Amino acid sequence: MSRQSHPSPPFATSVAVIGVGLIGGSIAAGLKRLGFTGPVIGAGRNRARLEQAHARGLIDSIADDVATAASSADLIVVSTPVDRIVEDVRAAADACHPGTLLTDAGSVKQHICRSLENALPGGATFIGSHPLAGSEKRGFEHADAHLFEGRVCVVTPDGRTPPEALHRLKAFWRFLGMSVLEMPADEHDAALARTSHLPHVAAAALADAVPPDLYELAGTGFRDTTRIAAGSPDLWVGILLDNAESLLAALDAYAERFQDFREAVARRDAARLRQLLGVAKQNRDALGR
Repeated sequence: MSRQSHPSPPFATSVAVIGVGLIGGSIAAGLKRLGFTGPVIGAGRNRARLEQAHARGLIDSIADDVATAASSADLIVVSTPVDRIVEDVRAAADACHPGTLLTDAGSVKQHICRSLENALPGGATFIGSHPLAGSEKRGFEHADAHLFEGRVCVVTPDGRTPPEALHRLKAFWRFLGMSVLEMPADEHDAALARTSHLPHVAAAALADAVPPDLYELAGTGFRDTTRIAAGSPDLWVGILLDNAESLLAALDAYAERFQDFREAVARRDAARLRQLLGVAKQNRDALGR
């Protein structure tokens, strides 16, 4: 893939990444790999970590705070934990030049977008984003310049979103190799509660249910099923609580299906078990790899 593969108009002359971890670092790495010629500025709470990211070549310069980074960029991507995104967007907007576009990479959208729905100072525009890419790992050490290729990014504009700003944001994610899907913030959260947040809780519950003295007998099935439970507890507490209402509905639906399996086992009902497992296999096969 090359920059020439993306004929969209330029989305920015300079980009600030607030939070240079796995996602922010991968955004910076992807921009550089694809030939983005503008500066990529990094900001965060740990200067020593930013200096390491700079030495690795992920970012071109370090800003001592969000405001400094924001004053030097016309596109700002906030990739901090979900419970800090609103605060960081507001801090950035206070220092923006008119016409600056701000977005985020949080996996919960409704709370963030509602909190930022009033006009930002300085003529800046915020549009929520959620690039559906990542892993259970954290830190810029795991940044991957190819992380976003072939993946989906959900963007959550509303009726007040300027069309030009939305066009720029789509061009940005497409430049990184993503397909872009527009979705209302509440619909996004309801969907992600089932496809992302519920699986994390299920994996964590399974990891909790098996004592360490049995790990010698744990095969690849257990390891594969519980892999995402290795994600940061601090990060996931914020995600799960920010999307509590949708997650509770997803947990209730999952509990009902789990009870179906339990009742079939309790009744030694082979036909019902076969039916439940067959539907699950059909659904998983349709998902692909």
